[in-house]
Amino acid sequence: MAWYAYCITERSAFPELGRHRRPMPLTGVTGLFGNQTFLFPAAELAVVVSEHLAEDAARLNTPEGLAAARGHARVISGCFAKSTVLPFRFGTTFGDDEALRRSVRSNQRHFMANVERLRGMAEMHLKVVVDDICPETKGVGHTFQAAGQEYLSHLRESATRQRERQSRARALSLQMHRMFLPVAEEVTCKRMESGKMLLDIAHLVDKKTVERYQNKYSTATLELKDCAMQLSGPWPPYHFVHREQRGHV
Repeated sequence: MAWYAYCITERSAFPELGRHRRPMPLTGVTGLFGNQTFLFPAAELAVVVSEHLAEDAARLNTPEGLAAARGHARVISGCFAKSTVLPFRFGTTFGDDEALRRSVRSNQRHFMANVERLRGMAEMHLKVVVDDICPETKGVGHTFQAAGQEYLSHLRESATRQRERQSRARALSLQMHRMFLPVAEEVTCKRMESGKMLLDIAHLVDKKTVERYQNKYSTATLELKDCAMQLSGPWPPYHFVHREQRGHV
């Protein structure tokens, strides 16, 4: 039987699994396309899976796939409420029991280290939009008509604008770090079509400090008048799982 994998979790968080060596139904959690979910025991870990039928594989690449992606996240979030989880990427499958066992066995030390590192942690997700300090000007085209000196000047100006944007992004992300004091962070920055800059920030925090984090966010929205901010979470630590393996179809 092929399996669709959602996440790895701690076996000890599910006492009902006991000493079972075979997959055991996970009650109260429905998988993709209404399929039953199971706890697949693997030493000190358990993999949350559901049956993966041939027709399910085809459905992942249809408009149903968007709803399936939400279902994938829903299952992970349900498990996250009870235990530390290491999420699998959407669409991760294993051809049979042995393929799943082999993957977990070969990555056992890596998975256990991740579980230890992320135990009791959650991810908070910040989106910060600010005006671009260096708005784009009409550039010089790559044409033979453009004078060489003018073209080189344009390249220098573009490089200067990019450095200034990066400097602004670093300063803003540092400001957010000092304000929220996360355990770890992942930050990306891009220029939006509207001409503004978007900082996408994932903060890893202790679950016990989530309320404090939310209070700091409320304060930040009042203090940082030049920023449009949006907060979501707590989420499973999607951005902080160090991956070394993939599923096998």
